[in-house]
Amino acid sequence: MTKQPKPSRIVMHPAARRSELVDAAQALFFERGYEATTINAIMERAGVSKGGLYHHFASKEEILEALALRLAEQSLERLGDVFDEPGLDGLARLNRFFARARQLKIEDAPQLRAAFDVLFKPESIVLYHRINDAIMPVVTPVLARIIAQGRAEGLFDVPDPEATAALVLQISAGSRELMARAMSAGEGPEAEAVWDAFEDRLRFYGIAVDRILGIADGSVAYVEPGFVRALMTARRS
Repeated sequence: MTKQPKPSRIVMHPAARRSELVDAAQALFFERGYEATTINAIMERAGVSKGGLYHHFASKEEILEALALRLAEQSLERLGDVFDEPGLDGLARLNRFFARARQLKIEDAPQLRAAFDVLFKPESIVLYHRINDAIMPVVTPVLARIIAQGRAEGLFDVPDPEATAALVLQISAGSRELMARAMSAGEGPEAEAVWDAFEDRLRFYGIAVDRILGIADGSVAYVEPGFVRALMTARRS
């Protein structure tokens, strides 16, 4: 009987294999949550051996760190166009930054519906914070640059643009619990009441940003009417 040759293993560039492992982990983390995803599941999804996985990552936590860095870099790339439009003063550019962030959330909501559902569950708190912690140092310099422009123009009264940017982003990170409530609210009048409460809180956050920057209340368009409803509707489409 003629022996069938064993299928040859596809040899990939180390960077490509590493990216493939992160792809597999991202899909599983967003399907099942970080805690419920095992190293074996990542191996199976990526089609690699245990030795192949541990050649690139020492632990599941290291894979999470690589994923968080990837998502942070993607966020920066997609927000980078806030500097493309000439002639904007610091306040107008800051409002463009927030508008772009809102737009991306609505655009991504249908594709990331399952990820959102997992990410905002209590058991995914580690995944959420690790991703957020990775995004902060990447996005903070972008926001600090905008705030520094506004300070140089005499629009913002802040002593330290970078520290101010970090504080503003921390305010944004504080909306996780409200987002979770909005996502689990279901439909109908009760859901709409939860959405309205979420939007009211975001509006309050905007006033907090105004006061941090030393400008009149309502200057920063932190949220626009109907944003939460649009986000929840897009997520379900």
